Order: sequence, then C-alpha cells, then structure tokens
Amino acid sequence: MHIQSVTHAVNVRLGDDGNSVVILDQTLLPRRTEYLTLTDAETMWEAIYSLRVRGAPAIGIFAAYSMAVLAKQIEVPDYEDFCKEYFRLSDYLNSSRPTAVNLSCMLRRMENIVRAHKDSSRAALLAALEAEAKAIHAEDMAMCLKISEYGLSLLKDGDGIITHCNAGPLATSRYGTAQGPFYLAKERGVDIHVFVDETRPLLQGARLTSYELTKAGVPCTLICDNMASLVMKQGKVQAVFFGCDRIARNGDVANKIGSSGLAVLAHYYGIPVYSLGPSTTIDFACPTGDDIPIEERKPEEIKELFYAEPMALPEVQCYNPAFDVTDHSLLAGIVTERGIARPPFDESFRKLFPKEMGE
Repeated sequence: MHIQSVTHAVNVRLGDDGNSVVILDQTLLPRRTEYLTLTDAETMWEAIYSLRVRGAPAIGIFAAYSMAVLAKQIEVPDYEDFCKEYFRLSDYLNSSRPTAVNLSCMLRRMENIVRAHKDSSRAALLAALEAEAKAIHAEDMAMCLKISEYGLSLLKDGDGIITHCNAGPLATSRYGTAQGPFYLAKERGVDIHVFVDETRPLLQGARLTSYELTKAGVPCTLICDNMASLVMKQGKVQAVFFGCDRIARNGDVANKIGSSGLAVLAHYYGIPVYSLGPSTTIDFACPTGDDIPIEERKPEEIKELFYAEPMALPEVQCYNPAFDVTDHSLLAGIVTERGIARPPFDESFRKLFPKEMGE
C-alpha cells in the first residue's frame, strides 16, 4: 500500500447526504475493514464508548459531525426548545468518555455556534453547524502536519523510538500526532525503527499502530508491553513518543494506560519522553493530573476480549482503568502544533499559549 493511502486514510467523515456520519470501525481492524453509517444519537454514543471511533482528535471530529447531523433531526419551531434538545443530545454524547478533552471541547464549540445564531433562521443555523464541524476537521489535519514536523525535528538517522497505543491517522486525521513523525521520516528518507507496545488490554498498538506502520513501509517491531525495559536496556531506544488524551495546565499528561510506566522506565534509562498532541488536548482549566477524571472500563476487556475462552474465573475481580497520568517531571517535552513546550511547562505554556494561560 502506498504511504499516501495510509496517512490520508479517512476514518471519520460526514455522509454524502449530510444526514449521517461515516466511520471506519476500528474494533474490526486489522482483520476486516468495514465502514459504519450512523444517524442516531444512541449508535453515535456507542461508537465512541465501544472504541469504534477512537483517539482524542478523531473523537472530537466525530462528535462535531454527529451534532451537525443530530441538529437536523430536531424539528421544533421555537429556538429555546431547539436549544433544550440540542444541549441534551450534546451532554449525552459527552457522557460516553470522560477523559479525552477533545470530546467536550469540540462539543462546546458546536454549542457556541448554536448560541451565536439565536436570531438566525433554522437553515442558517444548521448550515453554520455543518461548516463548523468541517472547520474542526480541517484544523486537525493542519495541526497534525505541524505536530509531525516538530516531532521529526527530534529524530535523526538510526534512532529507535518506542510508542504506546495508537496516535496515527486512525486516531486523528492525515498523519496523526505521536506517530505522524514516523510517516514523515519515511517520506523524507530518515532511517528510524519503531518499537510498538501491544498496549493491553485493547491492543491498539498491535491491531492499529503496527498495521498502519507496516502498510506505510515504516520499519517497526511489535513488542509486549512488559518488554519495553529490555529493549531500552539493550540500547535500541533513543526516544519515547506517545499521544495524549488530556494535558493539565502543569504539563501532566493523561494517555492510554501504560504510558506512565513507560515514562518511568525511560527516565531510569535516561531516554527522553515526548507527548505529542494538538493544543486542543491541553485543558488549561485543569490544574494538575490529579484533577483529570480517569475512565474505568468493564472487566471483560481484561478477562475475555480477544480470547477464545475466558482467561480468568468469572468471580475474579478486575481493575481496568483506561488511562494513567504521566507526571510532567518525566517529560522532556510536549509537542504541539505551535511548537515544542519544554520544562518548566508553566513557562513554556505561557510563551506558546499566552491567551489560553490568561497572560
């Protein structure tokens, strides 16, 4: 497969008729490639919760398109009644996954469009919502390319990089965030090798990241999560790149469970750790990582998913948090579309995001 067809894969889009959202069902990859056409709030909520669409930026894009579609189904003449139903549906979608800030951020952007069109016709309001959703998608494409450029500047020929979960085109748009630099390296002839954590228990690394990288021709090796320490000790890894679902104001990063442990190992071996993501994942209203809600998922994902038969007794208790928080002290940098923020993050955030930081 040519690299363009991977990095430019369309995982989320508005249906041709404007009355549906079309997604690539990521739960079926890499065995099957199937697209779903969604038209109602319940299946949209389920698509987010069940990870049919996943990755913080992709979820935000999907939520925006979903609200543009759902708004068309609200057929009431009164603006206040329209708002009541619209905000109910928006809150409903927002309840699907609490950790990824892009979901709530993009839903708020769409809500602001509704508020700004109080005196507009219904047709104008609906058109504005669709335009805003498309703008959100276009902005993410541009941000991913910039993030990939900045990320590539941290790499050189011969580097080995370990990555966790999936933050490539499937999780975002175009190149992706944490995996975007790897595709640019391939295009520009930079010789790198990527070690891909399988990322238990949902195997996003094994099912998605290794799939994308292999199809793009990027040299990669799949490892179990508990093999990371050994490949670091053997000198095969010069950097750790992973994505982010929410970044606190102090630089603490919430990402897929296992990211924090990877950062602790890298710190021990003196390997720099970078989190890569758009500025929309920075929650400037969230002081520290302790303030980030952590989603806990069903125990069946640990005991049964991907197994022909359950691997533990039904009565065995499980703890299944979807994310952990990497302390800012373990990070060498946070790569955004505006540049690379380095410690101390309160100072670098002020330089890169003065408005958002209240400067």
